[in-house]
Amino acid sequence: MNNIAIITGATGGFGREFIKLILQKENLDEIWAIARNNDKLLNLVNEFGDKIKIFSYDLSNLDCIKNFQTKLNSEIKIKYLINNAGYAKFCSYEDLDINDSLNMINLNISSVVAMGLVCIPYMDKQSRIINISSQSSFLPLPYLNIYSATKVFVRHYSRALNVELKDKKITVTTVCPGWMKTNLYDAAKVDNAKKVVNSFDGITTPDKVAKKALEDADKGKALSIYGFFSNATHIAGKILPQSLLMKLWTISQKL
Repeated sequence: MNNIAIITGATGGFGREFIKLILQKENLDEIWAIARNNDKLLNLVNEFGDKIKIFSYDLSNLDCIKNFQTKLNSEIKIKYLINNAGYAKFCSYEDLDINDSLNMINLNISSVVAMGLVCIPYMDKQSRIINISSQSSFLPLPYLNIYSATKVFVRHYSRALNVELKDKKITVTTVCPGWMKTNLYDAAKVDNAKKVVNSFDGITTPDKVAKKALEDADKGKALSIYGFFSNATHIAGKILPQSLLMKLWTISQKL
């Protein structure tokens, strides 16, 4: 029986930090790294060794997830599923076409649900699901509207799924990072966008957030939030009117 961890969005900064941490787990035989770019996946093998098994899939495409499902079998146990794949766009709604908008929804939402449904049958007690939501799930964000809305779904879905899986002793930890120094920003830029998010208060490095997220998951915590700014935003989202929060957000972004 092979004990494995599955990490989506594995070639990005946050995904790579999870790989580094998971490699330190003595009871894991393999890490299955999923991302679109095969060259970057091969770089992971070169960097971290043959314990890394790579799968080049676009998880916004359901057919790719069904193809991945065929790789699973009764001889493996999934000890960790880390749903990290996702992306944002910093712009007004009118700067994105229908394809870009729906693709963001498919990757940020549908792939999280689908990967869970595919993987849960191969998990047992003490298995962990780590779903990456965002600090942006705590309030509606103009000019980051689709991304923040998808992360609300991930947060609510994951919190509810954690309750449903208690009988199986499988835990779901929802991670809500703030701004991190990753390549998300390059992918989020939209040429000639009329409005652009450009202020990143409380920014930190992904290694710190990943470390806390994995520690919280191993403790069975339902929610993982790193840093003062993210925790303050979480509290503010509970007690302040959303209209005020959106106004403060647009002022902070000079929008």
